[in-house]
Amino acid sequence: MTGGGRTFFGHPWGLATLFGTEMWERFSWYGLRAILATFLAASPAHQGLGMSPVTAQAVVGVYGALIYLVALPGGWIADRILGARRSVFWGGFVIMLGHISMAIPVTSAFFVWLGLLLIISGTGLLKPNISVMVGRLYADSDDARRDAAFSLFYFGINLGAFFAPLVVGWLAAGDRWHLGFSAAAVGMAFGLIQYVWGGKALRGVGEQPGLRLSPGERRRFGRLLALAVGATAALLAGWAATGTFTVDRFTVVVTVIILLVPVAYFGYILLGSHNLTQDERIRMKAYIWLFVAAAIFWMIFDLAPSKLLFFAQDHTELSLFGIPIQPATTQSFNPLFIMIFAPLFAALWLRLGTRVSTPQKFGFALVMVGASFVVMAVAAAVAGAGRVSVWWLVLVYLIQVFGELSLSPVGLSVTAKLAPEAFKGQMLGVWFIAVSVGDAVGGQTGRLTAVLSDPMYYLVLALAAIVAGLALFMFTRRLRVMMAEHHEPAMR
Repeated sequence: MTGGGRTFFGHPWGLATLFGTEMWERFSWYGLRAILATFLAASPAHQGLGMSPVTAQAVVGVYGALIYLVALPGGWIADRILGARRSVFWGGFVIMLGHISMAIPVTSAFFVWLGLLLIISGTGLLKPNISVMVGRLYADSDDARRDAAFSLFYFGINLGAFFAPLVVGWLAAGDRWHLGFSAAAVGMAFGLIQYVWGGKALRGVGEQPGLRLSPGERRRFGRLLALAVGATAALLAGWAATGTFTVDRFTVVVTVIILLVPVAYFGYILLGSHNLTQDERIRMKAYIWLFVAAAIFWMIFDLAPSKLLFFAQDHTELSLFGIPIQPATTQSFNPLFIMIFAPLFAALWLRLGTRVSTPQKFGFALVMVGASFVVMAVAAAVAGAGRVSVWWLVLVYLIQVFGELSLSPVGLSVTAKLAPEAFKGQMLGVWFIAVSVGDAVGGQTGRLTAVLSDPMYYLVLALAAIVAGLALFMFTRRLRVMMAEHHEPAMR
């Protein structure tokens, strides 16, 4: 669907609509993320919730994990009930309500938890479906332009991610947390306005569900949803009535549930018949290795808005080139490096072709994220004698970006490639489960600081990642055979 008329860098103008919507949605998401942990851990005297840093890290981990997990039901709702276009609108609207709830300047935690729940629910509707709409702007055969469109789209994501911590962090300084949350709400509002205003340019993309539920299916879905919500509420109420419910324990329970999701899913695929061929089963076994590797990567990488944010706040001289910065500003380093290095890595992978295999890319990513935490261990040791330069964190994020660009872009691609025919559509969501598992487990790693010093904490996680990366390198040949990934002779 590439018709004539006004264009956006040579693409359909509908891409401009989706680009702006996603940029503002990511502004709201990364803006909140940049101050959430420090807000949760700030004392009530400083307008925070007074959690321990360990509990705050666990909450941020579970919050991030659920954001990625709900992409699965969000995609299903679009396919069977709302259609992608309405799903994106209502998702953005619910996200905005969530940020507004968090911006209410009261001391009660109720509006904070309500806000996070709304943001999780809304993101599940918006995030997967806006990407689907980008793809549907183009004819099935127009692969080159579609790939270029996604490159522009992802640039918009990182643009929002770069500016959000700068703006929100500055507004939230001096315990003005709710002002920072308000900025995130305004950002999502701008995204919704652009989405509605530019709706005509989408030319009907995503207006109808792919396979709408029949009236009978709708009734059954409504009953099941009501039953699930009621059962969850009853279980939580019963737990609270025992007097043993705490936020900290709740994060542990949610983490265990998230860990069970991929175990159940892979078991369902491999232990059932589903008319899978022997080759498909072998490829799925190879994919489990990559899934675990990805989860370990995200376990460390997504400690940026919790453990590394606390390090920035408590142990660094917050100044760049003599200019004072906020702790949240350090969250802008990653998207800045992504925008700088993504084109270089894209060109590198194109030039190398299949001479560098997927397991090798994943292995390199794990070694890089592990190396970044070796640097963090040194920084933490030096910080024992006083605050250290913020350039330590700049180096950490630079190393991590090299790993991210080696793993993240190929994750969905290899998932689609290895998926059995019977699970092609569903398996794309499995990649997000790997992120979810990593975020949830990473949030719980803060408990290690009860028995480990900070330098040892970073070294233990670094060792886990590096060992996993070396294991992938050792078994690369075997995995390539299982994946049916053929080696291309080196060019001379």
